[in-house]
Amino acid sequence: MYDALAAGAWGLLAGSALLAGAAIGTFFAVPRQLIALIMAFGSGVLIAAVSYDLIAEARDTGGMLPTVLGTAAGAAVYSAGNALLARRGGRHRKRSGGHQPSEEQQPGSGSAIAMGAVLDGVPESVVIGASLLGGGSVGLATIGAVFISNIPEGMASAAGMRTAGRGRRYVFALWGGIALLSGVAALLGNALLGDAPPEALAAVTAFAAGAILAMIADTMLPEAQENAHLVTGLVTVAGFLTALGLGEL
Repeated sequence: MYDALAAGAWGLLAGSALLAGAAIGTFFAVPRQLIALIMAFGSGVLIAAVSYDLIAEARDTGGMLPTVLGTAAGAAVYSAGNALLARRGGRHRKRSGGHQPSEEQQPGSGSAIAMGAVLDGVPESVVIGASLLGGGSVGLATIGAVFISNIPEGMASAAGMRTAGRGRRYVFALWGGIALLSGVAALLGNALLGDAPPEALAAVTAFAAGAILAMIADTMLPEAQENAHLVTGLVTVAGFLTALGLGEL
């Protein structure tokens, strides 16, 4: 039980970065180009965490078949959920400009944005809990990568919500709730998977990795590319190398 509670605390810590980023994006007029650069950096961090931590750990734990199937399933489920929410107004939930529709422009878009935030955050949190099973070496590197990447996500999304006319109460209630949910998801990921066979644990880890990769491509890189332009690749690689260094530490 102690391990599960510790996993929940780590998940809450990683999720709290969303709230910190939202505060920055809400109270300060951060230039969109700077948000885009930070988003590109966060994308690189997550790509490295997925590649060298999650996928590698899944392969070593359960073999290639559960890893491949889990990754493909995670990407497919995330993409299907994202497509459904996009039709309801949640497509641009991580965009800092005027992409997000207001409630007047598209009724129900606020709920779609909230559900999209849950869709984005839960896979990261579950894998944090799973990665800490048995003192797993993935844990701290994964937590650090999620924490770093969550800051620009919160910044961009909160700035976009304010541009769309949503109040500060909505912004902080949303990201505060997601931070709490991150802790709960990490706790459950640790508690429910503690006795899982290696193949099942590998499949769950890979499922989350696939969902995270799809999320990066669908929601993070578009924001980075639109406003960072030709330096997006360079900054993304800088984030990738930073995560590799974090993993070595």
